[in-house]
Amino acid sequence: MFKIHPLAPWLLAALLAPAAQAALKVGDAAPSFKTSAAVAGKAFDFDMAAALKKGPVVLYFFPKAFTQGCTLEAHAFAEATPQFTAMGATVVGMSHDDIDTLKRFSTEACRDQFAVASDPKAQTIKAYDAAAAANPAMANRISYVVGQDGKVKFSLISSDPLAHVQQTEAAVKKLTGK
Repeated sequence: MFKIHPLAPWLLAALLAPAAQAALKVGDAAPSFKTSAAVAGKAFDFDMAAALKKGPVVLYFFPKAFTQGCTLEAHAFAEATPQFTAMGATVVGMSHDDIDTLKRFSTEACRDQFAVASDPKAQTIKAYDAAAAANPAMANRISYVVGQDGKVKFSLISSDPLAHVQQTEAAVKKLTGK
C-alpha cells in the first residue's frame, strides 16, 4: 500500500508555485550607476546619467554571456539596435560577467552594435532588483526602459529572450512617439 507523507501536498504546492520575482516598477527612480562596459571589443566607462542625457535607455539584464538564451537575446538586440537608435534610445546589456568576457561577447554576440556592461559584484543587479533567486550574484532576465527623467517607463521579467527585444522596442516607440 502506498502512503502519502502529510507534508507532500504543501511541498508540491511550493514546487509548482511561480517563483516570486522582484523588479522596479513603472514610475520608480532608476538607480544611476557607472561601470566598465564594452562595445565592439573595446572597454569604456559607461555612465547611466550621461546616457540618459542623450535619450531613453533600454537596460537589459542577462544571466551569463555565451549561454544559448543570452546569445540569442544579444543577436536580437543587435538586429534591433538601428531601430532603437532611430528613436534616440541607447541599448545596454548587463551581467555579472567580467569585462574581458564582455569584450568578446560585445563583438561575437552583440555584433558590435551595442554596449554590454560588467557588474561582477552584482551591485547594479541588486539595485535594479534583477538578481536571480537561485543565485543573487547573477542577473535574472529583466529589461527596463528608463526615460530621460530617470524614471522606469517599462519593465519586463520573462525567460523568453526575444520578448525583451520586441516589448522594449514597443515601449520606446510609445515613449518617444517615433
